[in-house]
Amino acid sequence: MTRLLHLPTLPGCALIVLVVAVVPCLAEASGQAVQNVPDMSGEYEFTQADDTLGLLEEEGKLKGYIDVAQGADESDEVLTYQIIVGTRQGNHVEFKTNKIHEKYYHFTGTVERGGGHTERDPDFLRLVGDLESVKLDSDTGQEHIERRRETFRWKGKSK
Repeated sequence: MTRLLHLPTLPGCALIVLVVAVVPCLAEASGQAVQNVPDMSGEYEFTQADDTLGLLEEEGKLKGYIDVAQGADESDEVLTYQIIVGTRQGNHVEFKTNKIHEKYYHFTGTVERGGGHTERDPDFLRLVGDLESVKLDSDTGQEHIERRRETFRWKGKSK
C-alpha cells in the first residue's frame, strides 16, 4: 500500500531548513553516519603486503611517502615516492606523489574507521577510494593511467 505524505505549503526558506534537518537523520538511520577521524597520521598497507603508505597530517595538509618493494630483477629493493601534494578536508583525502622512473601515484578517497578498536589495532582506520597509477611515456609525454578502487588498512601503532 502506497501512502502519500501531504506537507503544508512552506515558504522557500522553511523548506530548506526542513531538508537540512532531515538529511542527517536519514544518513544516521541507514547506518551510514560519517564517523569523525581526528588524526589519520600513521602507516597503512599499500597495494601489496610489503608496501607501506606513511602519512603525517598537519592542519589539513598531508605529508608522507609510499614505499614500494621491487622485484628481485630490479636495481632498487624499494622505491620511495614522496607525497608532494596532500590535503584532507573533513574525511575527504587526496594526495599525489613525485615521479620515479616516469611513474607516480594519485589517490582520492575518504578516511574512515575500520574494524580495529584502538590505534594499536590493525585496521583501526582505512583509506578507501580511487588510486591512479600514472606512467608517463618519455618519448611522447603522454600519460597512461591505471585506475582501481583500493582500501588501505591501518597497520597499527606499537605504543
